[in-house]
Amino acid sequence: MVFARWSGAAHLAKTIEGSYMMTRDITSRASFSQIRYAQCWEDADILLEALDLQPGETYLGIASAGDNILAMLSKNPSRAIAVDLSPAQLACLELRVAAYRELEHKELLGLMGSTDWGDRLALYQRCRSLLSSDVQYFWDHHSDLIEAGIGQAGKFEHYFTLFRRYALPLVHSRQRVERLLQGGTLEQRRAFYRREWDTWRWRTMFRVFFSRTVMGQMGRDPEFFKYVEGNVGDRILARTQYALSELDPAKNPYLQWILTGHHTTALPYALRPEHFDAIRQNLDRLEWHCMALEDVLDRVDDHTIHRFNLSDIFEYLSPSNSQALLQRLVQSAVPGGRLVYWNMLVPRSRPEAMADQLLPLTELSDRLFTQDKAFFYSAFVVEQVQ
Repeated sequence: MVFARWSGAAHLAKTIEGSYMMTRDITSRASFSQIRYAQCWEDADILLEALDLQPGETYLGIASAGDNILAMLSKNPSRAIAVDLSPAQLACLELRVAAYRELEHKELLGLMGSTDWGDRLALYQRCRSLLSSDVQYFWDHHSDLIEAGIGQAGKFEHYFTLFRRYALPLVHSRQRVERLLQGGTLEQRRAFYRREWDTWRWRTMFRVFFSRTVMGQMGRDPEFFKYVEGNVGDRILARTQYALSELDPAKNPYLQWILTGHHTTALPYALRPEHFDAIRQNLDRLEWHCMALEDVLDRVDDHTIHRFNLSDIFEYLSPSNSQALLQRLVQSAVPGGRLVYWNMLVPRSRPEAMADQLLPLTELSDRLFTQDKAFFYSAFVVEQVQ
């Protein structure tokens, strides 16, 4: 397993310097030295169904905080490769790996912050000896993040905390939030949203808090919006309405965390008890690398990777760099392999120039998108290598 040393800024600069122009398109403009995402805000349930993971295959995924590459481990790969430009994100993954090795399931939930726990620092100390010295140094100097639950540690999660503590109470009471999260039948959910939730105060507050300006300053790097067009708040509001009414809030761990700061009646795939042992048993098949995606691809043989979880990586790339990266991915993929990724606000998919290389699985993509519990994305893309 590979991890960048926390003399990190120099290593990160070297990583950026050595990468191709396709990823330099974002790495030259945004910082990757802090925890941006302490959780994977992408629905692993639809990810795994889209990838159709088979035992004995080679999987590759963007690491982020680690949840979804760990979820992929449950399908018994021969090799799983996680890649990220951020040492901080890989510190999140490495601590999770140690927690799966050392802790029991209920303790893992406590360390994450999914459930209440009295002494999270004691849980960390049990995991600490399994961490590299660099990652020990990082978490030793962020004990406050551990005490709060490591699932709260990112900039994006802090953004949701501000929303939950200061914006949401201006328009909805705690009791109303609790009623929303109880779910109900489809007709009950639609009626509740229409009659009690969808007020003018809610719509106004939401459009302001989730605007390009506020989200760029408090939730995501402003440079991540370079290729975004149109009104950001209106587009996310439409998807939120769908999640709060058409989908069942009682089964949505992402919504529950946003509104309460923990998980109530649902857990994401990697944290469910039925997957814990399978993930733990396959940890030795996981490796992680702090470098550009295409630098990792240069280290593997052509036509050897079966499944790619690409997160929303194309959101931050120009159309030309997106196509260049897609071509490099196809070169590394086995015939019949699958690429899966999300669009949040920027439309990206296989260009017509690659029609002989990638086949869009549109019916599958569309069906799974209607089930996507991480509801702020505008599209879910599944493509198969020809």
